Amino acid sequence: MASGALADLLLLGRNSDPLSERGVSCDGELPAASDPGLVERAKKARAALGSSTMILGHHYQRDEVIDFADITGDSFKLAQAAAENQDAEHIIFCGVHFMAESADILTSATQKVILPDLAAGCSMADMAGAQQVEAAWAHFKKVGIASKTIPVTYMNSTAAIKSFTGENGGTVCTSSNAERAMKWAFERGEKIFFLPDQHLGRNTAILHLGLTAEDCVIWNPWKPQGGLTDQELQAAKVILWRGHCSVHGRFSEENVDEVRARIPGVQVLVHPECKNEVVMAADVVGSTEMIIKTVSASPAGSKWAIGTELNLVSRLAKTNPDKEIAFLDKTVCYCSTMNRIDLPHLVWAMENLVSGRVINQISVEERTAHFARVALERMLALP
Repeated sequence: MASGALADLLLLGRNSDPLSERGVSCDGELPAASDPGLVERAKKARAALGSSTMILGHHYQRDEVIDFADITGDSFKLAQAAAENQDAEHIIFCGVHFMAESADILTSATQKVILPDLAAGCSMADMAGAQQVEAAWAHFKKVGIASKTIPVTYMNSTAAIKSFTGENGGTVCTSSNAERAMKWAFERGEKIFFLPDQHLGRNTAILHLGLTAEDCVIWNPWKPQGGLTDQELQAAKVILWRGHCSVHGRFSEENVDEVRARIPGVQVLVHPECKNEVVMAADVVGSTEMIIKTVSASPAGSKWAIGTELNLVSRLAKTNPDKEIAFLDKTVCYCSTMNRIDLPHLVWAMENLVSGRVINQISVEERTAHFARVALERMLALP
């Protein structure tokens, strides 16, 4: 059962207004969240669309949205699903902007990808601008390390950053395959330029590649030369972009200590986007898919404190009533931009499709899409 603290957090989440900031896609025609017939409208629209439309739902989405997803998964699984389905005319992506971009890149020219709310972005992806990354790469060339550096970008990046990565011999990774992607990169170069999430890059390097914290340096785009000397760049094995997840970055070592004191026998399970000190203090570290599998396979009566997005933790508590599942932090930790996709936006998108109108289509410019596809296909080809 969910702990009392988690129950309080979930109650707080339900009482918040999900439509207080609807974003740029709201034109005043969204159905009200209080519409008692909203679920029936969703069912009717979904049935009318049939196999012409595929709905993808990220694990961090609200339950009301996940209920209508044809496929639920993390960004890696959903990228694979988009690449494999060449039949659906429309793909409604219930996630955030960079995920919808990837789906558009991997699908055919005749397929249309729809994001129910264009304001569903990603703060981490926004931390790496294309001009900033190009400026860093130009400095790498000046220092003489670009030719032996392989860029690896996390899936949580814009199409422009994926395109830069593909054009410069690199690949994309997710939390599920970061280890394989970084090993792939080291087979082709001496250094890795990892962006935009410093924590995933550092944790993968230390936990799985046998590197040390000293082998990693942070490139800060807001400082001259990234805040690094030429000697530091030349000595580094992994150059980490100064970016992070606003959700996972909230967890602290104090959270781990507090939950261990509060729940005797608890196992701490965290996402690798957490800070290194949190990861090192945890019992298990894994991607979103691994978190789900680990909890689901654990014996009845086991106790877990989970450090990831709250929608997923609450869903795990509901689907594993024979286990005690707590949220690692005491404060609400929804992904605010992911949470923008709600049932009113999904109904609005589906009903417009039923009427023959495509709203909020995500379309990536041709040259950007070409090199981003190169990077994504390298990721999908990883063993």
